[in-house]
Amino acid sequence: MEIYVYALLLQCFVCSFVPTAIAFSEEPSRSDGFCGRILRAQTQGTRRDGYHEFRLRVEGDPESYQPGSSYRVVLLASSPAYFRGFTLIALKEGREGTAAGHYAGQFQIIEEEDTQFMTNCPPAVTETTPRRRTRIQVLWTAPPAGSGCVILKASIVQKRVIYFQDEGSLTVQLCEKEHVPGEATLPPALECCACGTAKYRLTFFGNWSEKIHPKDFPRRANHWSALIGASHTAGYTPWEYGGYASEGVRQVAELGSPIKMEEEIRQKADEVLTVIKTKAQWPAWQPLNLRAPPSAEFSVDRVRHLMSFLTMLGPSPDWNVGLTKEDLCTPECGWVQRMEAELLPWDAGTDSGVTYESPNKPTVPQDRIRPLSRLDHPQSPFYDPLGGAMPSLARVVVERIARKGEQCNTVPDLVDDIVADIGQQEQEKEDDAPETCIYSAWSPWSACSSATCDKGRRMRQRMLKAQLDPTVACPRTQDFQPCMAPGCSLEEPSACMMSEWIGWSACSASCGMGMRSRERYVQQYPEDGALCQLHTEETEKCQVNAECSPSSCIVTEWGEWDPCSATCGLGMRRRERMVKMPPLDGSMCKAEVLEVDKCMMPDCGAAPCMLSPWSDWGGCSVSCGVGMRTRQRMLKSGPASCSEELEQSDKCMLPECPVDCMVSEWSEWSECNKSCGKGHTLRSRMVKLEPGPGGSACPETVQRKKCKVRKCGGGGGGKRRRRGKQGRDAAVEEQPGCRMQPWTGWTGCTKSCGGGIQERFMLVKKKAKVASCKDRKEIRGCNVEPC
Repeated sequence: MEIYVYALLLQCFVCSFVPTAIAFSEEPSRSDGFCGRILRAQTQGTRRDGYHEFRLRVEGDPESYQPGSSYRVVLLASSPAYFRGFTLIALKEGREGTAAGHYAGQFQIIEEEDTQFMTNCPPAVTETTPRRRTRIQVLWTAPPAGSGCVILKASIVQKRVIYFQDEGSLTVQLCEKEHVPGEATLPPALECCACGTAKYRLTFFGNWSEKIHPKDFPRRANHWSALIGASHTAGYTPWEYGGYASEGVRQVAELGSPIKMEEEIRQKADEVLTVIKTKAQWPAWQPLNLRAPPSAEFSVDRVRHLMSFLTMLGPSPDWNVGLTKEDLCTPECGWVQRMEAELLPWDAGTDSGVTYESPNKPTVPQDRIRPLSRLDHPQSPFYDPLGGAMPSLARVVVERIARKGEQCNTVPDLVDDIVADIGQQEQEKEDDAPETCIYSAWSPWSACSSATCDKGRRMRQRMLKAQLDPTVACPRTQDFQPCMAPGCSLEEPSACMMSEWIGWSACSASCGMGMRSRERYVQQYPEDGALCQLHTEETEKCQVNAECSPSSCIVTEWGEWDPCSATCGLGMRRRERMVKMPPLDGSMCKAEVLEVDKCMMPDCGAAPCMLSPWSDWGGCSVSCGVGMRTRQRMLKSGPASCSEELEQSDKCMLPECPVDCMVSEWSEWSECNKSCGKGHTLRSRMVKLEPGPGGSACPETVQRKKCKVRKCGGGGGGKRRRRGKQGRDAAVEEQPGCRMQPWTGWTGCTKSCGGGIQERFMLVKKKAKVASCKDRKEIRGCNVEPC
């Protein structure tokens, strides 16, 4: 029996270092499949209640799954923990995994060097070779509708012990989402217990190139758009898998423009701490010795501890890479020191193109954001009929570079991480850093910026891990050193030398006046180590189609004509062109992108008209309200006199267009309501158009401010007493020499709620002899309660 158990363990985990970790309870005669034995082995592994060094996470932390959608699943260890091996499975709720029908969905390998399907249990994912790891990731495609709830489970192998939890951080339950039109489900709030703030540097390494991704690679105009993102709260995220792209995300995904998305982020000022931005990269890939990878710095705090970003790979229909809701707060109430992630492409759901340079084809209705799959479309540049691992297009590194304020780590860096690292650091003798500054080890020297005997520089960096005394500055996190290519001497003096200018970027405007820029880099620094004072960037004005307007759109040249639809007689042919840039004002492009023409082939005699089936209805001509749509069919063959209808038009109805509230200009300020002392004056404006569904609400229509005419004199008591029943009628003397009629009554309120106005008037008597006498009017607010 002991020999059987030991052999089974070797087969199950392919790890000779865990023979004492598991005890099996079944008899040798029981044969319910290798997967079943794995599950029973795991459930009898070592457990610890509340053990949170390891975590299984579905990216975006959804509460439910969309049938058929793909999700990124990440297994990670919090520093200083690690794991050597793991097993990952997805089971239907209530099933034991003893039969193939017990498993839900399908895993897809992302990192072939770290993960593989288990040899004798294909539904499970395991490690390739036992070694230290802190993070692995796979894609999981949800099962079809009607599959019910799913349990994702992981086991961790570390130091001869297997950790496995039926409930807790290594188990995730997802139930099938019941789709309700228009419903938006927010992710559960992620709590953070860290203190102070942390500052990070995000560095983006693109590896999308013709060498690594040769299929249909666009040699011209390949680039990464400007990277845009934010550090934010759990209640807001710029984008997420399974959600719908906002207009800002659509403009990044289709046009590479971050302007609208940055505007959307800044509108969430209370939920955003830092906007993350880097420049665009033209071309998409260059060696690091020619161009440094783009980077940006940002901060997080206890409330805004999540980080999201995206960047478009162009040209493409609407494809991007990025991270969403990446949590930089650790369960130990600290801040993540370093995080690396391979970035896979995803589809924004706004364009239905399948190749890099597909013509614009808006997705109507809009789809949800989803990861691209190797089995999406045979024409896709990522297509693989065997469904292999999706290639990584980029890598992002997020490093903590500083912390501010009092920290409250339950496992302080000073005790665990920093002290453990100090023994591995090479403390350089010439380093004059204060003892209160704790640094990481120096990184390796970068490649020399010069590939010739011209003098260049190389750089190394280290990270400030802790500042024990906030009053003492911690210098030198970067170190520079002069260098030349191998075989050259550094003794000869050299001057600051620059590279040639790199070509001009595309104009920032799609029509009219815009700006463009070009860059160059330093080939050789001054001998004294000073920075070069020469400019590395130039900008100038540029003009694209001077006669265009905000409603104009830019289109390509017409393509070649398609073959004639008929082999004899009269037929039809067509050609297309693409919309390169839609109108800036958001309207529909009015330029024709499809042209149909008749074509004549050799006479068919008395052959009948042969027509193709009707095409699908085209998109609606408007984005809201009532518009028109068309469909066509082609004349395949037949006589020139064929009178069959080749095009049909039909009305289409979309949701009503939102109508914003419209108000008039402000009236003049009214006269002060007091003839002496402090009073108030009003001005108003009228609602010209009430808001419709989806439109912006009306602003305030009445404003009030204080006024003071003159100080009130004394001795007026007798006069006030003589007014008697006249009351306000005595106001006839308020304009000296003028005889006035009494105040009229207040008019009705102009609005029943939401703030209206009332007016009353005092008119000059007809026989007044003073030419300067004027009628008077008073205004007051009314019905100010909200509607």
